[in-house]
Amino acid sequence: MKLVYANRNNEVFEEEQWGALGRSGSDIIDVLPEEWIPLPNGATLVSLPDTRPVGIDPITGEMAMYPQDVYSVGALLPQGYTRLMIPSYVKTDTTRVLPLFGYTATAWHNGQFYVAAEKTDAPDPWNPQNVDVGVLNASVKEILTKYPENRVYKHLSKCALEYECLTASNTFLRRLEGAVSVSYSCNAACFGCISEQPEESGFPAPQTRMNFKPEIDEIVQIMREQLTAENRIITFGQGCEGEPSTQAKIIIAAMKQIRSETQNGYININTNGGLTDYLRAIVDAGLNLMRVSTISAIDEHYNAYYKPRGYDLKNVEKTIRYATDKGVYTSINYLIFPGVMDRQEELEAMIEFARRSGLRRIQLRNLNVDAEAYMKIVPSPQGEIFGMKQAIQILRDELPQVSIGNYTVVPPKGIA
Repeated sequence: MKLVYANRNNEVFEEEQWGALGRSGSDIIDVLPEEWIPLPNGATLVSLPDTRPVGIDPITGEMAMYPQDVYSVGALLPQGYTRLMIPSYVKTDTTRVLPLFGYTATAWHNGQFYVAAEKTDAPDPWNPQNVDVGVLNASVKEILTKYPENRVYKHLSKCALEYECLTASNTFLRRLEGAVSVSYSCNAACFGCISEQPEESGFPAPQTRMNFKPEIDEIVQIMREQLTAENRIITFGQGCEGEPSTQAKIIIAAMKQIRSETQNGYININTNGGLTDYLRAIVDAGLNLMRVSTISAIDEHYNAYYKPRGYDLKNVEKTIRYATDKGVYTSINYLIFPGVMDRQEELEAMIEFARRSGLRRIQLRNLNVDAEAYMKIVPSPQGEIFGMKQAIQILRDELPQVSIGNYTVVPPKGIA
């Protein structure tokens, strides 16, 4: 596997003399042959500003920083693929932080690009190349014309057309899992929040958070359009909003109204799970699916990332347990990072958390964050490091009753 780099014009080149490496946490290491796969369809190559690639020097045979003034290159993976390593680089300006993306180690071999990743779900449904831009534009225009006063649709149109959010696009295309944003506030201050960052963080938030409180009718209109087929999903809780359960009254009222009209489809909520009482009420109103975001089942790690306000991991576990016991198909949105998630203590804690809470599915999500900044806030990981590929297999082996993938699915027959 050969090193790749980008010049100042963001043109990508292979370096035939230098070997490629990967990075796990703060450590630059070799990537095993079985950890490389061809660059998937729908992946995007990006340069990492203010970095220099690190590879195997062909003269010394040792790890070294590439001598030319070029940038490291990483890949942004489509849904259905899980990152095993981040790119190997050093920063040339340690005061700068990388934009909030999930950079994956990339190399060149036998005439094509490779990435350190594993296929962990069926990628086709969420492949961005399967969205016809012309059809999407026409669908957005149609919906905005039909509902000219609906502010949530207007908000989601920006997500679909400018940010190329597939969930928002699905809302207009009326397929798969669609989005309905509802909350402008949050009870957490996530280190890697993509819609709201304090100026001192140094992270430019890549999306704009909604800044208004929607009316019940605005929410119902979106739900009504999406739930016209039995296998479709409508989801509260998006990257462009805060914690949806802070608007429990609106959600419950909208759910009751739509369920008086149709039993089609599934109602889902993406939540941090902290407002247990509010979420119990949402469950009792007829929720079908729940996906709870977490980064760890260890309090110190969880708190360092989420900075929860008025709740803790015990609340999160209680929320999942209650929903599971009420027949809701429960998942976690597991934000994972090479060199952290694949540590023995992290795996053991997550396995026990999954067993206690009764969750049904683990959705692996590549954490979008600057590696140096993240490693500074994470408590020093303890125990053996297994590597991401083995860590995922350990989850499968230890939790046979839990499905593992990358995105929300319709529950199997007879469940939820």
